[in-house]
Amino acid sequence: MEKTVQFQVLPEQVEDTGFLYGQALQNSGFSKDKVPYFKVLKRSIDARRAPVKYNVQVLLSSEPIPIRFYTFQEKNVSNAPTVHIVGAGPAGLYAALQAIELGWRPIIFERGKDVRSRRRDLAILNKQSIVNPESNYCFGEGGAGTYSDGKLYTRSKKRGNTLKAMEWLVSFGADEKILLEAHPHIGTNKLPKIISSMRETIISCGGEVHFESKLTNITINDGKIAGIEINGEKQISCAHLILATGHSARDIFSLLHENNITIRAKSFALGVRIEHPQEVINCIQYHGNQKDDYLPPASYSLVAQVHNRGVYSFCMCPGGIIAPCATKQEEVVTNGWSPSKRNNPYANSGIVVEVSPSDLTKKPDNNPFVCLEFQQSVERDCWEAAGGTQKVPAQRLMDFIAGKKSKDLPITSYQPGIVSVNLHDVLPDFIAQSLRSAFLEFGKKMKGYLSNDAILHAPESRTSSPISIPRNPDTLMHIDLEGLYPCGEGAGYAGGILSAAVDGMNCMLAVEMNLKK
Repeated sequence: MEKTVQFQVLPEQVEDTGFLYGQALQNSGFSKDKVPYFKVLKRSIDARRAPVKYNVQVLLSSEPIPIRFYTFQEKNVSNAPTVHIVGAGPAGLYAALQAIELGWRPIIFERGKDVRSRRRDLAILNKQSIVNPESNYCFGEGGAGTYSDGKLYTRSKKRGNTLKAMEWLVSFGADEKILLEAHPHIGTNKLPKIISSMRETIISCGGEVHFESKLTNITINDGKIAGIEINGEKQISCAHLILATGHSARDIFSLLHENNITIRAKSFALGVRIEHPQEVINCIQYHGNQKDDYLPPASYSLVAQVHNRGVYSFCMCPGGIIAPCATKQEEVVTNGWSPSKRNNPYANSGIVVEVSPSDLTKKPDNNPFVCLEFQQSVERDCWEAAGGTQKVPAQRLMDFIAGKKSKDLPITSYQPGIVSVNLHDVLPDFIAQSLRSAFLEFGKKMKGYLSNDAILHAPESRTSSPISIPRNPDTLMHIDLEGLYPCGEGAGYAGGILSAAVDGMNCMLAVEMNLKK
């Protein structure tokens, strides 16, 4: 006999498993003798009213509860058929792991460096404002996800086996608590070790992972993929290619277009990254309680409709840091991340405005690059406004609402530095006006959110790919190129670590399925 019980507890009680078992028994009406076994399934914070509590879900059982866990199944695939994968972000790595479970030999080509070497380039970017176009926050082992927080929440649970993807993370070193939390998070400080473990396993099983190996051309014969070129010289025969290059690999979009491989303009979102003192967000969300040792740093999720256009928070990072995420020198881009403890003094979040191709041109189908070009122009304008460095234009929130340049700015978590700019002079007018109206709405929802202690950093522009690579929904192959599997965020089929990982798994499953037809 099994029974699932849900109840609420105070924050100081949520880690006490004995107490949780007792509460579950009390709520179920069963005795300990009747259900001697239990397991905590889920927990989430309920901060809608004071006092803040946790929702807890517990499974009670009369029999031992079996371990229902997708551990990664290693196989020796040294002599197995080969699948080629471009990109070692979540989509590419999970495609490779799925390939091994299916008995395929994955060969990954990644334009950037391994996680350890990549860290040195990030230090140079933060301290000296020098962008390595092949090794940065977007390019390198683990992709943008490695150094961008490790949030695992996704709404795309119907698209694939999200539980398996989560449990594989535990197999490679993530804390099992990610399986309990409603909004799980690993932390930028812990992700590199997990990513390295995945790579070592791929290689030990007979796969290959090649760094500083950039896709520079594709060979096509009779509507089928026949080969790829790496670094402008190495030619490799290839019949199955999973293309998982991420949302910032703009050269790949150009390469596909030049080879008459269909790409399309896609809606995305663009705005700013706002930073508050974390204590301010705690006070708002926890009803005046600025610090509670049993509660995590508070987060928020906000959305508003402004003249039929969505404006919303994106990638909210409690106790986090704003990072420079440009992929070339003459642009600036911001994003946010948090360490596992989320113990930095600031909270940051993207606040972004929906942008569609029809906003930018009357004939969006005629130019697949229309949204990408708009994204590039904003990043370049912000770079110029801040003086042509990796500093970013910034403004106090209330000054932005008033439309006036801030007289002074505090130090923020953005390490390269900030420059006082009236963002209304830099951002496109429909973006700035939508943000202004949305902030006023957000201030009504969160009393204390509107403050001149909140600093806007511009731009937050890499929320998703501004281009999609269309594929057949049944085969997951490109609509007009057999053997090419557009995958993950860069192709427009994912929006974060977990959804990208699941899409990588799905693409590899599709390779297997298509060959069996």
